Amino acid sequence: MRPPVFIPRPETEELVELVLSDLKTGTEVGADTQQTCLEVGCGSGAVSLSLLKGLPQLQVFAVDQSQDAVDLTAENAVRLGLQDRLQVHRLDVMTARETLLSLCSPVTALVSNPPYLFSEDMKSLEPEISRFEDHMALDGGEDGLNIIKNILSLAPQILSNHGRVYLEVEPRHPAMIQHWVEANEDELRYVETRHDITGRPRYCILQKEKSNKDLQPNMD
Repeated sequence: MRPPVFIPRPETEELVELVLSDLKTGTEVGADTQQTCLEVGCGSGAVSLSLLKGLPQLQVFAVDQSQDAVDLTAENAVRLGLQDRLQVHRLDVMTARETLLSLCSPVTALVSNPPYLFSEDMKSLEPEISRFEDHMALDGGEDGLNIIKNILSLAPQILSNHGRVYLEVEPRHPAMIQHWVEANEDELRYVETRHDITGRPRYCILQKEKSNKDLQPNMD
């Protein structure tokens, strides 16, 4: 771990356990015999590498807009002997969607601990966080959803059928995300909200499903 790469919090360990549990059972996650995962915003690689270590058959694509993060993830993968099942790229999901789709579509799971702080809350960060961590890995915009909305609009294009999205978010976000998805994404279903160890709503799980339009019989 080194500045300015974001340092994962204990909540992120819970995110990993949640994804591992689903992928190990294969329940409603997708019927792929070869499971693949995309992590958006890999930081140090903690999530991707933990998933690879927990699932010996898993292939992971990890992306981050920070070259420091990409380099650190690659170094950590080599250190752990996991580099053969990991591809890591410097990409910004806000601007390089087509490139991302060409690299790894489709995937069984899309996992992210994205920047989710409300911009207003950036002013009250602890000094050790404000000074040493990358603000781009923390600031999610006015409502904290800038990157999250991009991830959710990408999900139907990049997930396999019944593939899932797993997000770590700010406790105010689950209801906001559910409402946004219902209004904007026909092919995503909000599955559930999970709480972290402190009892706060912290994780959003969504699943790709065919839209009602796709299910309409062809009457021609």
